Amino acid sequence: ILNYDIMARFRRRTCIILLLFILFICSIMMALKTLRPDRAGFGDPFGLGLLPELQQRTVLLHSKQNSLNRAQGDTVTRVSNLHSIAVNTMKASMFPVKKLEEELSSPNYNFHIFYYTWYGNPQFDGKYIHWNHPLLPHWDPKIANNYPKGRHNPPEDIGANFYPELGSYSSKDPTVIEAHMKQMRSASTGVIVLSWYPPGMADENGEPTDDLVPVVLDYAHKYNLKVTFHIEPYKDRDDRSMYHNVKYIIDKYGSHPAFYRHRTSTGRLLPMFYVYDSYVTIPEIWANLLTVSGSQSIRNTPYDALFIALLVEERHKHDIHRSGFDGMYTYFATNGFSYGSSHHNWASLKAFCDSNNLMFIPSVGPGYIDTSIRPWNNHNTRNRVNGKYYETAFSAALLVRPEIISITSFNEWHEGTQIEKAVPKRTGQVVYLDYKPHKPNVYLELTQKWSEKYRKEQEQWLM
Repeated sequence: ILNYDIMARFRRRTCIILLLFILFICSIMMALKTLRPDRAGFGDPFGLGLLPELQQRTVLLHSKQNSLNRAQGDTVTRVSNLHSIAVNTMKASMFPVKKLEEELSSPNYNFHIFYYTWYGNPQFDGKYIHWNHPLLPHWDPKIANNYPKGRHNPPEDIGANFYPELGSYSSKDPTVIEAHMKQMRSASTGVIVLSWYPPGMADENGEPTDDLVPVVLDYAHKYNLKVTFHIEPYKDRDDRSMYHNVKYIIDKYGSHPAFYRHRTSTGRLLPMFYVYDSYVTIPEIWANLLTVSGSQSIRNTPYDALFIALLVEERHKHDIHRSGFDGMYTYFATNGFSYGSSHHNWASLKAFCDSNNLMFIPSVGPGYIDTSIRPWNNHNTRNRVNGKYYETAFSAALLVRPEIISITSFNEWHEGTQIEKAVPKRTGQVVYLDYKPHKPNVYLELTQKWSEKYRKEQEQWLM
């Protein structure tokens, strides 16, 4: 009887302790559920909204309100608001990331795609930028008088022969940036080659965009993409300014998880910079920066990187080698336009690069047409032939077994090289080209197809 009484009391005590423990755990869980740090980091579960759809609507409302305030606020405030909108939008849409990873093709970090963030519209920028591109006069004044002059008048009349599915968008719109990242990821590209000017500088038809880089990096990281830089030919670009530019980029953006670094054959991980119109600067100036003995040498410093020069003419290959560049790319999507962009020259260029320890990066494109901004340039138009032109370029590139293939372009609409989604459109004055009979995403699908083909063939090259 005594033993039975002791056992009964032991069971009661155990049940009470278990009940108290369960209540303690439940209270902790309820407390954690109510916690939502304002600055939860990427991937932190507490950064997710409890009601994502409601949060998404709230973000969009704030986005519209902020866009109205931009025209009155100063530049610093506008950039701060933009980044805040982008971060909030990302938080609201983070919950389907795992599903997104399952649905999209895996990124191919050997496929690099040129990307432009120079577009603007009244909602986000107070005016149209680049969509209202001027008609450029012919270099010969005698011929120039035979062609129309003036500017395009968006949103119906834009400086492009195709019309984007997203309309005359702003590159600052977070929803546009995210849509672009999703498209590039669906195409199985891996590295975004971002057109870049130093802070406070821009092309003659645009405005500075360096402040947008952090937002691009954040969204690229969400889609497991990497970002490298396409350094444009800004005024007074030389060895000294380039040293400062590279230092600025690496110091400011180099620690971001989306910042691209390329693993070399020796195992080093180095940033990569494409240098547009590199041939404008003489080899001796580049050698100051890019050779070990140069007066401004960046070699064997914390800012050492892979520098890829633009090859246009055949003689440029010797200049590129003498300058100390690490490789060359061809950029133009016009087969036959230049020596570098002519597919039949890629084998000899690859052989030259192989024998001189240089990277050869051929550039493929879906076609070319720029008569919306250069009405006199019909002879350089390359018809897309319903995707066949693009596939021919990929086929030519794979024949030379390159380490990297670059794609011109995701969204250079002025020159008609975009693979971004385009839609049929007709206005009173203009009938835009389109991708029919295919869907708006046909060039994304073709890129994905060739990315997979490249992967399979690369496995054979390495065997």
